[in-house]
Amino acid sequence: MSGARTYLDWNAGAPLRPEARAAVMAALDVTGNPSSPHSEGRRARAIVEDAREQVAALVGARPAEVVFTSGATEANNAVVTGGWDTVLLARIEHDSVLAPVRGLEGNGRRRVLELAVDANGVLDLGSLDERTRQAREAGAGRSLLTLQLANNETGVVQPVAAAAAAARRQGLSVHTDAVQAAGRIPVSLAPLGVDYLSLSAHKLGGPKGVGALVVREGAALPPFIAGGGQERRRRAGTENVPAIAGFGAAARAAVRDLETVDRVRALRDRIEAEVRAATPSAVVIGVDAERLPNTASVTLPGASAETLVIALDLAGVAVSAGAACSSGKVGASHVLEAMGLEPALARAAIRVSLGWSSTERDVAAFAGAWAQVAARAAARHRERAVA
Repeated sequence: MSGARTYLDWNAGAPLRPEARAAVMAALDVTGNPSSPHSEGRRARAIVEDAREQVAALVGARPAEVVFTSGATEANNAVVTGGWDTVLLARIEHDSVLAPVRGLEGNGRRRVLELAVDANGVLDLGSLDERTRQAREAGAGRSLLTLQLANNETGVVQPVAAAAAAARRQGLSVHTDAVQAAGRIPVSLAPLGVDYLSLSAHKLGGPKGVGALVVREGAALPPFIAGGGQERRRRAGTENVPAIAGFGAAARAAVRDLETVDRVRALRDRIEAEVRAATPSAVVIGVDAERLPNTASVTLPGASAETLVIALDLAGVAVSAGAACSSGKVGASHVLEAMGLEPALARAAIRVSLGWSSTERDVAAFAGAWAQVAARAAARHRERAVA
């Protein structure tokens, strides 16, 4: 393996921004507890509240609506397990939504209604109308629709505003996992019409292990960690001041970088063009839907995602197969399965994702590595066919 590396797995985690690093390092020297009334405590509290304003500005929310968490997984779990009688969702959701919902299915008092998606992985709004009608007729009680804003594997953007409007007309509350969308496309709480919105710092170039749940003013949600009055009594425990400071700095920088999103989109389009040129049989997934400007999901018939990811890694290029949130996971994607993608194609899908510091050199490095790796994969496929 050469010393030069090309990082194209930004959807798994972005490199730490210099602004975030500086904010974390400065906050590490702050002594006080944010809940203490003395000068040291007030200084720590000021850091937390400044960051709260910066995170709120990222998604068009009020600072008072931002609850800091250990990450989006905690935020998603907090909403989904918030005492709902009925939860509606599609199987394209992130595992941090799907797993707690599966836990609800074991409780006979709660219902889980699955929604359909089309071949691009976009929610079928007709399916939503039908399911909400069924839920209402069955006496659904407190009901939640959870719908990610953009898919972590394919980059496909969901019609959250339209779905939220339809759901709220039927009395449902609405949650969106906006982890991949925030900082990559404009996100604003009020136009989306959602009650709850989840965020993660490390997708934006902030530190790992910190995120936020935005709870719309007036939306009900029970405390999800008890034992103190922090975070407006929703999440007890002393705030992680350095991580929160880094999150705030990353959020502010991400808002600025929205102005350069067309440059990232052009790089993504170049990667897809290089893939098609080198391997005409390759398929770009979700290409007919609105997608994040930084994400390409491609599949190569006859190959395997595991082989492609490992071979590219050995060539100095970091990509992933689907989500990267299960330890060491390289395998079949529940997202692509829900989209109805042919199993052989789903097993060969990789995700290439870029960010604010990605360059033409990264595109060239990927293109060269892909051509070599794909040629070897094709040769192996021919050998197996002959045998």
